[in-house]
Amino acid sequence: QAQLVESGGGSVQAGGSLRLSCASSEYTKHTRIGWFRQVPGKEREWVATLYTTSGSTDYTTSLKERFTMTQDKAKNTAYLQMNSLKPEDTAMYYCAAGRGGWNYWGQGTQVTVSS
Repeated sequence: QAQLVESGGGSVQAGGSLRLSCASSEYTKHTRIGWFRQVPGKEREWVATLYTTSGSTDYTTSLKERFTMTQDKAKNTAYLQMNSLKPEDTAMYYCAAGRGGWNYWGQGTQVTVSS
């Protein structure tokens, strides 16, 4: 069973940066890694996807100027670099992975941005 472990969340002031990590025990089995976020009482929102073979990425339009996904296959890890953070970026961030679908999910890492 693939296991995804997120890290890197925390509290930051508006304008700051954080880098989230998503480590997978079976990274090479995934054709894509994604990040989602969720605020209590709201639906989970897709943030970004990285295709592990090509390294190409997709982003939700409103975040593409500030968020960047990368990967380090040697470390079986994908990253989400978040810059110029805003209070509205406050959420639980989840890593997901799979082949075609989102078959595996992490436990989430909390990001809190204060104004």
